[in-house]
Parts: sequence; C-alpha cells; structure tokens
Amino acid sequence: MGGPGDPPEGNPEGFPGGAEDEYRSVVFDESFVRAARLQEYSAHERMAEHTPAVRRRPPLRRGLSRQALLLVFLIALAFGTAIYMGIRHPYQTATAQRPPEPARMTVVPLAPRGKVPGAVDTEYLYAHSPAAEFRVGAAGMPLPPYRRTAHFSESQVLAALTTAKDYLVQSSLHPEVLTGGQLRPVRALVDSDQLDQFDQSVSRPAADGRHAATGWLVRLDASRVELADRRVRVQGTLQATETDSATLEVTADHTLVYALKPAGADDRARTSLFTVRRALHFRFDRDDLRLHQLQLADAYIQAGPLSCAEDSANRLRPLLAGQTAKPGGPADTNPYATGGATSLCGTLAAGAQPKV
Repeated sequence: MGGPGDPPEGNPEGFPGGAEDEYRSVVFDESFVRAARLQEYSAHERMAEHTPAVRRRPPLRRGLSRQALLLVFLIALAFGTAIYMGIRHPYQTATAQRPPEPARMTVVPLAPRGKVPGAVDTEYLYAHSPAAEFRVGAAGMPLPPYRRTAHFSESQVLAALTTAKDYLVQSSLHPEVLTGGQLRPVRALVDSDQLDQFDQSVSRPAADGRHAATGWLVRLDASRVELADRRVRVQGTLQATETDSATLEVTADHTLVYALKPAGADDRARTSLFTVRRALHFRFDRDDLRLHQLQLADAYIQAGPLSCAEDSANRLRPLLAGQTAKPGGPADTNPYATGGATSLCGTLAAGAQPKV
C-alpha cells in the first residue's frame, strides 16, 4: 500500500513524482513558510463586536477633493474678472454719461458788394483766388498729431478724429449730399440721441438756432446750381481734447471752395467760386467711439456769395457769375420773442473773390 500522501493507485507512469513534481516550482519551501508572518485572531477576538473578523478599508471620500474645489474657484474667479473687464473699460470712471444736448448752429450769409466774378476756366479761377494753395478734397483735412489723454487711450483719440473727419467728408464733399439728394451718409454718423433734431432740421428747417439743415451739412439748391468741378478745394484743422473723464471733444475749422455753374448749363458756361467756412464742435462719449458716431455741439457757418434776403436755413442759394445780391437785409428779429435766434448777415470781402 502506498503512504498517506500517495494516490491509491500509485503514481502515474512516466512521472516519478507525479503531480507533486509538476508543481514543485511553485510550492513554497520550508524556510519561506517559517519566515512568513501569520496573524490569527482567537475565537474570542473574532466573536467580539468591536473587533471584526475582517479589517475594513477606510470609507471612500465622496465629492470633490480640496484641490479640485480650489481649481473650480480659480476658474470662476477668472471668468468673473473677464466679464467685469468687458463691461467696464479700464479707463472708465464713475462719471455718468449724460444725454447729448441739442446742437446749436449759426448760419451767416455773406453778400457781395457788386457782381460775382466768373470765368469759363475753373482752374484759372482757383489760381487767382485765396484758394490757390488749397488741397483737393479730403487731403485738405489731415489728421493732427495725437496721443492718449488722462482717461482715453491713443486708439480712442484716433477714433474721435477719424469719425470727425468722416463726418466732414460726407457732409461737405459728397456730391449727392451737396445737391440734397442723399442724407444717409451723414445721418449714419450722428449720435442716436440727436437723430430727432437732425431729421427735423432736414424736413422742417428753421432759422431758430437749432434746426438749420445747413448747420448739419453743406446743402446747395440743386434747382439753381451744380458743381462745375467735383474737386473741392479745402483747408483747415482738427484738434482733439479731453473735457472730462467721460468726454472727448474735437474742434474742426475748415474753409471749402466750390466751383459752381448754373444748373443744366454746358461746359461753355462761366463758373464762379462759392466759399463756405465751417467751424464745428463735436463731442464723443465711449459709446460714440465704439459705434463710430458723434454729437454735434456747435456749428458756426459763413457762406458766400449769398443774398441776405434769401433763406439760408434750408438750402444755400449761391450767387453765380455776373449776379448781384438782392436788395434787402436779413429777416427781422423780434427781441420780445424767446427761443429764437438773431438773424445775421455779413458782407463778403473783396479779397475773398477771385481776381479776374
């Protein structure tokens, strides 16, 4: 009979040690077993309530870790700061933005003492006039040197000057605007709070110091005159200043000279020069700078040759070559009437006319 550890029928043939030899490489030797540390709880320990038979692992913490909470807080803080900086400009102050006041405007017609000089050759007229050295078109409205102010960046000052120049170009050089056929190029640049005043000025003009269409733009009577040369001569200046922490102001002072002839006349008709001086005062808040718009504060206009007896609030009716001013002075002024404007008229100096 085999030993207690042998199988009943002996070891299989061909295997000296049987299965024991097959797993010999994975059986721990005696020195390994003796060196192993075994911990066996007693029956009393296993039965005690305070000592469980199996050690429990510490419970898992549910929710976000401290590091994750800190990361979420930092992201929220950065997001909130970005929104705050987007709403409030870094140069923004606590000064409240006031709605723009209605624009004030004065239009002074200049009447000639005698006949208006003229010539067939437009270049000859310009060469023999004070406008001989004037530049053509927008080139006569160069931007001045500019820099940042206490509360406005350099780019904002540039935006104010550029918008003012665009307004001057559209309101005094655009051919369709000059003849009264187009208003949109000028209207698009006006602050939305002044659009009602602008619309009333062009639809129901009045010489009341507030609603003269010719205070907003150069508007010629297309039924009487037309441009003999679209190359208008221009000379003037632009200047930007900061009035307070919320407002930029631009002052524009330009003299424009137009070559005109009778409406519908051919190229053989004599032309004459018509001079308009525009001293405009613009205001800009931060919304205007962002939207490429402006507020017209003051407009002082001198234009001639004109007749003082003509209405200059709606359209300018220039006197052409060979014509003289109609008799009569400006409209009557009633000192007892409040809210109106004094009618003004001047005499066009002889030196302002071309020498022909």
